[in-house]
Amino acid sequence: MDWTTLSCRADGPVLRVTLRRPDRQNAVDATLIAELGKALDLAEQDGACRLVVLDAEGTTFCAGMDMREAALGPAADTLGDPAAALGGAAFFALLRRFTTTPRVLVATVDGRVSGGGVGLVAACDFVHTTGRSGFGLPELLWGLLPCSVLPFLVRRTGHQRAAAMTLSTLPLTAQQAIACGLADELSDEAGQFVRRLAGRLARLDGTVIGDAKRYLGGLAPIGEQQGERAVAEFARLMSRPEVRSGIEEFARSGRYPWER
Repeated sequence: MDWTTLSCRADGPVLRVTLRRPDRQNAVDATLIAELGKALDLAEQDGACRLVVLDAEGTTFCAGMDMREAALGPAADTLGDPAAALGGAAFFALLRRFTTTPRVLVATVDGRVSGGGVGLVAACDFVHTTGRSGFGLPELLWGLLPCSVLPFLVRRTGHQRAAAMTLSTLPLTAQQAIACGLADELSDEAGQFVRRLAGRLARLDGTVIGDAKRYLGGLAPIGEQQGERAVAEFARLMSRPEVRSGIEEFARSGRYPWER
């Protein structure tokens, strides 16, 4: 399969998926969302696969929504819905699929994670981080909210920590991410953690992973109604002229709204 935003490499029970947009800080665009879905298809079609490892090239794991794509507006969507045009519904559906796919997902983070990137991390079953990493939600600085991210972040960290990250826009250090449950393992290199986990998962019947995730998901469900609410709120915020102008100015000049 030809990939444009990522690469996939199978190795026994492990499928390694690497974000490969370092020039765009591995920002989330419609193509990346679609290709991550295809990567999950591959994992689910491989009867030997138990573990999907998500990592990234460059010093930024994922900078969240691609603001230059956002500046193009809703042209990509035939219904003219800005949230759908920017993959709002598709992004939420992808995060939800992370939590339901019958494979274990591990994010191995080595670098900055912002906005929607925090959603990718929070929706994974395990998160390994190095001490070089930081996790932040800067959306309020743009006049936006991390609408699709918050249901998954709240489930991982609890309401207060997710609210504090949202309202302060201050990033968490790797140590703080461990302390609040956003990350599970902290070390200089993820290899040992991945090998240990893969060794355990290789002993399991593949169907039991799906059974476990379905049961666990029912204890803290994230349903379609939450997705509809997230997309609707994102669309409302994106329709504000001041938000649009800030994004368009960034696309033109690289200046952030708070630098005007």
